[in-house]
Order: sequence, then structure tokens, then C-alpha cells
Amino acid sequence: MMPCAKKLLIQNELIKYLSKDRPFEYFMQIQGKVFRDVPGRKTLQANIDGKSYFIKQHFGVGWREIFKNLLSFKLPILSAITEVNAIQKLNEIDIATTPLVGYGVRGCNPAHLQSFVITEDLGEIISLEDLCADWKLNSPGTKFKRDLIIEVAKIARRLHENGINHRDFYICHLCLDLSLGILNNKQVSENIPIKLYLIDLHRVLIHQKISVLDNMKDIAALYFSSMDIGLTTRDYLRFKKHYIDSRKSLSDSQSQQNEFWKNVVIRANKLYAKFHSDKFQKRLSAEKSAIR
Repeated sequence: MMPCAKKLLIQNELIKYLSKDRPFEYFMQIQGKVFRDVPGRKTLQANIDGKSYFIKQHFGVGWREIFKNLLSFKLPILSAITEVNAIQKLNEIDIATTPLVGYGVRGCNPAHLQSFVITEDLGEIISLEDLCADWKLNSPGTKFKRDLIIEVAKIARRLHENGINHRDFYICHLCLDLSLGILNNKQVSENIPIKLYLIDLHRVLIHQKISVLDNMKDIAALYFSSMDIGLTTRDYLRFKKHYIDSRKSLSDSQSQQNEFWKNVVIRANKLYAKFHSDKFQKRLSAEKSAIR
């Protein structure tokens, strides 16, 4: 039997809540605006002392989910500590993400670990999915689009050079900082630098050695999620150039690089077909209805 896990760390202005009779239960039971509610996990936005935070509560994945992952040769995500470690690692390699405020974990049974992670609300941001939704009809300025693609490529490269895989690397999980006024009435101010945040880190894997396969899966997810926003062949080539530069995860062999990008396209097309299937759309609709 695995040893019991018990850890609680709260910092900044919320540290006073550690003095409550049951501080762990306070953060596990707090209510707010729900953004995601799936079996074993809930993500919500809560106002505490007049400030907005995001809290992910994990209630245990169950043995069925653990065995399903293991039989598929995947590591099961047992608690919020995966996201805590990911935030700390991204801070080390200078990728902006949600600032960590606190976390807690407790339990002995790996199938029923309870945990939570608290992060600051990033405020004025927009996901690239929402930002790019109408690009097919209203293409952005050339410089802005070029700079944005390069910035995304640099984030992907930095992740993969450091043995990190997001595993949900869709454009909805990259968010543009709007606080400096880069968008004004939907018009881009091209003289303001682009700042992107990488969010939703609960499935991140940190490898001791770089995984070319997992890198391919990340890039395929990114490609799939950008397939309907009107990008051109030149846009994809620009991403590819800035992603490959200085990479260590592929050898210099042209055949290996060709194989990598071939597999990216194959996997992205499979993801696209799956996403647009009736079965997946019904499931997605059911999840959204449950939140509403």
C-alpha cells in the first residue's frame, strides 16, 4: 500500500485561511462559477476577500480509470500535484502561466486521493481559440499574425527542449494578455508586445529524456486545433521554422524530420475526424449542458 499523502500549502493573502478549523475542507467545498465539471474533477472561479481565483478540486479518479490508463500504457493523473509541478517547472523555464497560490493533497488510497490547486485569475485574457475564431473572414494584420505564430512556436520549442509535454496542447489553452491594450475594439495594436499564457496543466508530463513521440502528439493537437482558422501554408512553414530552430528532440536527419511532420499531419487529421464525429459532439454537448 502506498504511504498516505498529506500536504497543505497556502501562500500570499490566503495564508490566513490555514487558521480555519478545517482549511482543507474549506477549499475543497468552496463554491463559485463552474467552468468544468467531469467525474472526479471540478474547475471553478471563486471570489475570496474580493479577489478572483481559479480552483481545481480533485475528488479521486477511481480504480477503473487507473486501470484503464495503465492498460493503455498511460500514467494516470491522481491529484492536483501534477499541475503544481507543471506550474513550478514552467516558471523555471520562463513560460508564463497561472501564478500558484496554494495546493493541498491527502489520502492513502491512490484511487481516492483528494486534492486541490489554487491559482490567481489572470484577468484580461483571451484564448487563441476565441481570438482566431473569425480569422477566415477577417484576417488579422500580417505583422501581428506573424509575431503570434512565432511566439507559439517558441513556447512549443521551449517546452519540448526541456522534456515537457502539455498533452492538451490546443490553441484554447494558449491565452493572449490583453491588459496592455493590444486589442482595442477588436483592432490589434501592433506596437505592443505579445504575451501568452499557457494554461490547463493538469495532464502535463515532465520527462527525464525528451520524448519525440509525445512532442509529435503535442504538435498534432496544436495543428488540429488551428485547422479551421484560415492559416496559410506560409503560416505553417513559419511555425515549423521557429519550432525546429535549436531543437534537440530530433536528429539532423532530414528523413527523421520528414517522418515527424508526416505523423503530425496524420494524427491531426484523426483528431479532427474524431472531434467532428456525432459521438464526440454529443458528449461535448452533454458536458456543457451539465455545467449550465
